[in-house]
Amino acid sequence: MDFTTLTIDILKALSIVGGYGIGIILLTIIVRAAMWPLGVSQQRSMRTMQMLQPKMKAIQERYKSNPQMMQQKMMEFYKEHKFNPMAGCFPLLIQMPIFILLYSTLMSPQFIQIAGDSKFLFINRLDATMKTSAGVSNDGVFGVSKHDSFMTGKTATVYFDGQNEPRLNVKIKKPNKAVEVQGDFTPGENADFKLNLDDAFNYKFDELVKINKVKVAVTDVQTKEVETMTFTKQDGILRTNILTKEVKTSFHWDVFALLILFIITMVMSQKAMMAMNKNVNQDPAQAAMQKSMNTFMPLMLGFTFFIIPIPAGVLLYLVSSNCFQVLQTVVINKQLELEDAQKENKVSDVDLANAKQIKEKE
Repeated sequence: MDFTTLTIDILKALSIVGGYGIGIILLTIIVRAAMWPLGVSQQRSMRTMQMLQPKMKAIQERYKSNPQMMQQKMMEFYKEHKFNPMAGCFPLLIQMPIFILLYSTLMSPQFIQIAGDSKFLFINRLDATMKTSAGVSNDGVFGVSKHDSFMTGKTATVYFDGQNEPRLNVKIKKPNKAVEVQGDFTPGENADFKLNLDDAFNYKFDELVKINKVKVAVTDVQTKEVETMTFTKQDGILRTNILTKEVKTSFHWDVFALLILFIITMVMSQKAMMAMNKNVNQDPAQAAMQKSMNTFMPLMLGFTFFIIPIPAGVLLYLVSSNCFQVLQTVVINKQLELEDAQKENKVSDVDLANAKQIKEKE
């Protein structure tokens, strides 16, 4: 199954409401809403862990000279309190494949061709990264830099010797290897491109040699510009020639603003999680370490996304996810506080009943 195509189809359906930016936000809400039960489990696990931390530390101190016994006692402790220390990590593990899938989708030639130039609020392009070189697609001139790399789209139109009609939407086997530049090229001059048939199509050799022309979209991986090229057979090789022009790297302040918004919303999310545990007795060392992590993590991720080219659409997903996380934390925290209050009332009722029975016996 082509998950990239499936994700684009989902975004297409959701974008009917108000464009691909809204589609990404709706996708975020759908994913996070589906994971709501896991969010409840995560926060309940974190709350329980904070409450049990002093007892866990006591076990660790008591058996620190016997690691095997410590592990056994800790397992018994977890079983006794019906606590799974890994429950809080599970929602994060599920979100990671979604993040990777959305990243690869927004960077794919398919998305760039149909919606790469989509705008949303102050964001000029959903496929733009912090530093990119932008060209004009399908204008017959490829905007390139000296060391750019290229890839084809997912499908092509293929013409065969002796056939009047071409085969449409023929799947490209390896889009990142199907096309290559012949020799060195200088931006501003014509560039020669070659189509590697063995990496392009799954046809047998006797069919490959009959291909005389291929029409396919070619994407500059660095600039995201797309040009539709027609490769024709010359001396047994499918080649084409296109004029190039040099493009310079520009800094996208709209993506930078989105990155700052990501850091702010992540800090808000961390603060909401800390507020959830304000009434729980915590180990001072554990509390200090958690506070340091909550300060360090947003800055570390912000710096990482500044260095690594993250598309604006992915940052939009992360910002939306952080905002949803804040709301989720507040709502679930209220729910857990209500559960705790109900438990305390039940305990109080039992104590009153026991005291009444003792008094009656006297």
